[in-house]
Amino acid sequence: MRIILDAMGGDNAPNAVVKGAVRAVRELDTDVVLVGREEEVRAALAACGGESEPRIRVVNATEVVTMEDEPGMACYKKRDSSMTVALKMLREGEGDAVVSAGSTGALLAGATQFVKRVKGIRRAALGPVIPNGERGVLLIDCGANVDSTPEYLLQFAYMGAFYARKIMGVQEPRVALLNVGTEDTKGGELQKAAFALLKQASDAGRINFVGNAEGSELFTGRMDVLVTDGLAGNVMLKTVEGAAKFLFKQLKGVMYKSTKNKLGALLIKNDLTGMKAMLDPSEVGGTALLGISKPVIKAHGSSDDRAIFNAVRQAVACADADVAGAIAANIGFMKLEKTREE
Repeated sequence: MRIILDAMGGDNAPNAVVKGAVRAVRELDTDVVLVGREEEVRAALAACGGESEPRIRVVNATEVVTMEDEPGMACYKKRDSSMTVALKMLREGEGDAVVSAGSTGALLAGATQFVKRVKGIRRAALGPVIPNGERGVLLIDCGANVDSTPEYLLQFAYMGAFYARKIMGVQEPRVALLNVGTEDTKGGELQKAAFALLKQASDAGRINFVGNAEGSELFTGRMDVLVTDGLAGNVMLKTVEGAAKFLFKQLKGVMYKSTKNKLGALLIKNDLTGMKAMLDPSEVGGTALLGISKPVIKAHGSSDDRAIFNAVRQAVACADADVAGAIAANIGFMKLEKTREE
């Protein structure tokens, strides 16, 4: 297994990326290719004692995609950027997956342009796993497609189910549609049309559709995959992240309010640490770009070396499971007979 890393992507690049890569080759039995400004990458390798690792290769790329670059054109204009070179290497078979903590929009556009979508997939989607105390819930899409069609949501449901089965270990993933109520007739035109398509696929035994779900049900364990358009999904994801930060801030204030509370905090310190780790994005590592023909993992922009390590671990799992292959094998069930794009 060989994982290609965009060494210059993210707030803490290249040091965090390189340090996470060194840990990955030592613990995950995988080779790593670091793509970036060679002098900076090698200096980071030396700083963390990884310069002599035989399973790490450095590929020079002189440019960097920044958050200021226009996402849709960044990889096209910066042909020698670390992100672009990494994606082209994946396309040419020089690695099994790509991990980048760089611009989400640029990575999605670049992956679509150079690696390509699975033939028949209308749009790639971002599928983060939201922790819920059990296996988690795959939220798809969470921002790649602000405007969606019923066919997009149908394809998101299939892709999410394949990911949940192959990566999350759920034998019969329960798929729900995010809506304003649980009744079958709820929602706007998009939700009603998508509901009909999902129910039809479920009746045919191709997915396990459990109906509409409200946002408050995300943590109830009712579903394994929650399907939505990118706008609603992104709002939901950011709200969950913000609420978690607020909760821990308030909890910390309560714990340090008095001597009595401080003593109580000491007694439950390990439990609190475990709960915080469960909600920590660094433990997940990254978000898969589902629908791309080869594994591409988007790590959080503020990823530290632990998050990069976990993103590499996720990339290895995606490559081993061949989620893209499962999508391609079932594309005939995921397309409508007539669409505006045809």
